[in-house]
Formats: sequence, C-alpha cells, structure tokens
Amino acid sequence: MLYLLFRFLLRVLYICLFRLEAKGLENIPADGPVILCANHVSNFDPPTVGVKVPRKVHYMAKAELFKIPVFGPLIRAFGAFPVKRGGVSKEAIKSAITLLKEGNVMGIFPEGSRRNQGGEAKKGAAMIALRSNAVVIPVAIVGNYSLFRKVTVYYGKPVDLTAFIDDSSPDKLDRLTDAIMKDVRALIAANKQT
Repeated sequence: MLYLLFRFLLRVLYICLFRLEAKGLENIPADGPVILCANHVSNFDPPTVGVKVPRKVHYMAKAELFKIPVFGPLIRAFGAFPVKRGGVSKEAIKSAITLLKEGNVMGIFPEGSRRNQGGEAKKGAAMIALRSNAVVIPVAIVGNYSLFRKVTVYYGKPVDLTAFIDDSSPDKLDRLTDAIMKDVRALIAANKQT
C-alpha cells in the first residue's frame, strides 16, 4: 500500500517537474521475472525507470542509504535492497536472483555509475538474467532533469537471449552485456531530444 501511494505521488511530481513520459510499457511482460536494464544519467534514474511501470520495480542500493533515518526504511519499502560499497556482493546477487525467480521486476544500471555513461558496462545484469531466466528489457532515459524540460523513458523490445542460454563459451557474459547495451544505446540514439 505504501509503495502504491508513494508511486502515485512520485508520478505526479515527475510529471509536473520533468514532464515525464513513458513509451513502450507494453513491452514489459505482465508477469514473470523481468530485468529493466537502463542507462544511468542521474540519481533520479531509479524512480524515473520504475514510476510509470504497472509492476513494482526493485533495485540494489548502496548500503549507506539504508542507515539514513526515514529514508532507509522508505527505500526498503519501495523494494530496494542493500549492496556494500566497492562492488556487488555474492549476497546481493543471490538476493537479486531469488527476487526474480519469485517473478518480480528488477531495475539494473549496467554502466554502474553516472560517471561511466557510454563506458564499459558491468556483466552483473547478464549473469543475473541467465541465472534467473528473466526477460531483459532495454530502457533508455532521454532528456535531462532540468525543471520543466521533458524526460522520456523508452522501454524496448525484449533482448533475445536464446543464443546465450546454452552457450558455454567463456566470453558469453561479455557478449550478452554488449547485446543489452547495444539495444539500450540504439534506443537512446533513435530518440535523442534536441
């Protein structure tokens, strides 16, 4: 209930402040495990990716955020779970896979940080997708977060994982990560705002 209330309030806030639009929501399956893989441009990105999605979207978040009074319990209620600084731990990966195997939706930013925009993406999303049998949806956040300037979130068609499922080659996670980010970057390029 708390999630639905705050998602509604965030929708109103994002629509008013950033003229937020979402396109391609029909590409997100109505049930089953889903990973939304997005580019990362701002601290505003997690709510931006999830606020218009009809299903609850879960995220990994820095462990330090959970220690902040009021904010920590709030993000936990929104479906976030902690990750230790310095990389994603085995516990965080297990939590993500369990969450997905239970049929939930997870948002992941393969670039890792805002400073790595367009850089080499991390392989975690690919590994989690293959281990959980999740559908991977590429997501592009286009626009900037200047007040009253439009931000649009584009949800693309699912990434085709069939070539990777039974592949045992040592570079399969690299290749799947490249395939995911290629789709994300293609969405960005096709929808660049001037």
